[in-house]
Amino acid sequence: MDLKEALGDELYAKVAEKLKGNDKVKLANLADGGYVGKEKFDASEMTITDLRKQLADRDKDIAALKKSTGDNETLTKQLTDLQGKYKTDTEALQNKISQNALNAALDLGITKAKGKNTKAIKALLDTSKMTVKDDGTIDGFDAALDGLKKSDGYLFENVETTPEGNGFQTGAPNPDTLEAKTVADAFAAARGNF
Repeated sequence: MDLKEALGDELYAKVAEKLKGNDKVKLANLADGGYVGKEKFDASEMTITDLRKQLADRDKDIAALKKSTGDNETLTKQLTDLQGKYKTDTEALQNKISQNALNAALDLGITKAKGKNTKAIKALLDTSKMTVKDDGTIDGFDAALDGLKKSDGYLFENVETTPEGNGFQTGAPNPDTLEAKTVADAFAAARGNF
């Protein structure tokens, strides 16, 4: 259910009109992905911080290398050592970025599946076999989540509708039926006699 359905057309239109032009409060549908969630934002911030640190470390190493431009053999060894270090750092950063993307996608997927506790659900999922696709979805997530819903359904909100009525007649009677009009006419006539 979205906000428009929950509030009704008239109230939703009033709220939207009041918020028009307000820079501090925005009306957004989070289900369509137009809003960047905290998980994605945190993952991006962590990636940026790590990249800045890696660039600063490289700048320091290059400055130290420029100072020690002495013996060719020493320079070659330092260069080889730095290349190995950079390769290891780059691989570690790529792994961290992949893990952050997987965590953000898992959080989003669990939230969309109406999970009650993302931390507990992620702990029960085998994420070693999951990979994030280019479109942001997770390969193998749906099957794993369906299995978890069957085994540990209490971790998810139930989205069941409750039927109205008493079992013989569903909900309130339709006021446009002939029977309802006859009863209404009888009450009106009875009121007129008193």
